[in-house]
Amino acid sequence: MIAPGAGVRVYLACGRTDMRKGMDGLAMLIQQGFSENPFGGAVFAFRGRKAGQVKLLWHDGIGLCLLSKRLERGGFVWPQSGTTLISLSPGQLATLLEGCEWRAPVRSLRPELAG
Repeated sequence: MIAPGAGVRVYLACGRTDMRKGMDGLAMLIQQGFSENPFGGAVFAFRGRKAGQVKLLWHDGIGLCLLSKRLERGGFVWPQSGTTLISLSPGQLATLLEGCEWRAPVRSLRPELAG
């Protein structure tokens, strides 16, 4: 299972991915298309043409895992340019899977004076 903050590397595949691909097809895409190791423990996120579904692929040390999530309403915010990987934090992944904007988190303001 993915434990946020446990040093898990998360990558988002920019652009569109053929969502008919299963574990093996996505693993090949990671290995050949992005020159990354799909069995290294990183989480890879993919989105297709329709914004309402994502797939996550990762190797948990025992086997390859595939998670698919479909939103009932709305869509996942996704960078459409290029065919590259971008790095996300586990917190950004959690925000993404909630269907929220993950690129511009709201930052709390620091007080200027104590008291």
